[in-house]
Amino acid sequence: MTNPLPHITLLSGRDPTYSIIWLHGLGANGSDFVPIVDEITLPHAVRYIFPHAPKRPVTINGGFIMPAWYDIRSDNISEAQDAEGIRESQRAVDALITQEIATGIAPSHIFLAGFSQGGAIALHCGLRSTQRLGGILALSTYLPLAETVAAEAHPSASKTPIFMAHGRNDPIVPYALGKASLQKLSALGYSVEWHEYAMPHTVCTEEIEAIEQWLQARM
Repeated sequence: MTNPLPHITLLSGRDPTYSIIWLHGLGANGSDFVPIVDEITLPHAVRYIFPHAPKRPVTINGGFIMPAWYDIRSDNISEAQDAEGIRESQRAVDALITQEIATGIAPSHIFLAGFSQGGAIALHCGLRSTQRLGGILALSTYLPLAETVAAEAHPSASKTPIFMAHGRNDPIVPYALGKASLQKLSALGYSVEWHEYAMPHTVCTEEIEAIEQWLQARM
């Protein structure tokens, strides 16, 4: 079994009964979304897991080595996708899910969340998880390896709720790509709650409030 990634663990209260595994974007690290713990209020104690992506060369950045869930080989991020790197990160996230279940957290109480490249991995893993997870939060991102989802998605994920949010002015992950991912998921029968905002490649206050409400409704 793949060893769990190095990660930051934070508890919102004693004896957590929920877990949220939150994946950062390209070039960041696990500390990037740590402030979210103090920005959302949930009805149950939560164990937050903020993993650090391994460092690897990233082609579009001139081969510079940085934290990345997979390589990006083209300015058009939906082309020439690094399937091997994506699946490597899938195994690493699966190990974190297994770790959380081993601590006594029910699979349906585990949420995968991610921003940008981390959101792509959250979608990829959540749809293929053999466990029925509590939900997937995919922020400013897209559906990677979209052509394989129909064949590879696990039946247990068919009812997993998905929250997607995107900035209409996003210069990094184009809004049109996020919207196309929504349409693909909807066509496959997934329940997706879509939010869009007048923002670039970032997270805004209104989005955090929507995330809080979405999670509260599912806890």
